[in-house]
Amino acid sequence: MENKQRKGILERLNAGEVIVGDGGYVLQLERRGYVKAGHWTPEAAVEHPEAVRQLHREFLRAGANVLQTFTFYCSEDKLEISGNVTDITGAQINEAACDLAREVANEGGALVAGCVSMTPCYMETHSETDVKAIFQKQMNDFLKKDIDFFIAEFFDHVEEATWAVNVLKTSGKTVGATLCISPHGDRQGIPPGECAVKLVQAGADIVGVNCHLDPLTGVRTVKLMKEGLEKAGLKAHLMVQPLGFHTPECNLSGYLSLPEFPFALEARAMTRWDIQKYAREAYKAGIRYIGGCCGFESYHIRAIAEELAAERGFLPPASQKHGLWGAGLEMHTKPWVRARACREYWENLLPASGRPKCPSMATPADE
Repeated sequence: MENKQRKGILERLNAGEVIVGDGGYVLQLERRGYVKAGHWTPEAAVEHPEAVRQLHREFLRAGANVLQTFTFYCSEDKLEISGNVTDITGAQINEAACDLAREVANEGGALVAGCVSMTPCYMETHSETDVKAIFQKQMNDFLKKDIDFFIAEFFDHVEEATWAVNVLKTSGKTVGATLCISPHGDRQGIPPGECAVKLVQAGADIVGVNCHLDPLTGVRTVKLMKEGLEKAGLKAHLMVQPLGFHTPECNLSGYLSLPEFPFALEARAMTRWDIQKYAREAYKAGIRYIGGCCGFESYHIRAIAEELAAERGFLPPASQKHGLWGAGLEMHTKPWVRARACREYWENLLPASGRPKCPSMATPADE
């Protein structure tokens, strides 16, 4: 059962608290030289724990209530096909990642979510028995450690996600489940509302989306999930952890099909003001677990925390030297910069890319 010394995730959500999730790990650590692009596997939890620890600490300081274990793609089958020729096992990575997340979470009263994600085995075999065995092994690793709840994330087939939820629920812990889908539905065309129903029927306590598409598209998708649950007479808490990139070319594969993926995405990066708008729209939609995935840096998480400071009742430590809506610019020596120390300026700004002949849209490869 969940540690009684900490308020559990469901206790917090049931009380109406706003949960701020953390941000992206694999892209950030790839940029910093700790993760191999293409493979995106989390050996860094063992090889470079200081790098993972620091990223956890930045998200915590920015206002995150939950730190997710850095265990993305950490199944033995994924590690094997990704060319993991070291002696590091999935169990070692899972356990090290749990220790790192707990160490930092304890510095600020945050919760630790043990995370599992899609497996190569599902696409290769579609064997419920084999896929569930992989999730069972991962769950057993997590249960050796002091995690608070589980998140099954980054699934583009709801069927596989429901298998993950089935297994994780046997732990007796709270389970959240997020799909990397668009408003069009999962890869088999199952609509978001129906996906949400399947997840809740499988046992998920929290449902939503993560990764693949931009924040406002993510909110649209979760709204459809909410509608589906309401029609079915089911209840669950809602969560959203989208990309920190602009992806107006909405498509089934999301940013994976963009020409900029994965090494030129900086030109699509969200500003902190984009993220504040997203946080408000998510809150208005009834979503109470609001965070980010790939592209979300600590200042993006701080933007969520600042936008929802009134609802949460506090500002994060990372806001101590940061005036809200640019208020710190009031001390600037240049008058035209001082004039930007207000909400109206930043809310109405239309940022330029700075790139001559910059295309406003791309043609994704899978369209």
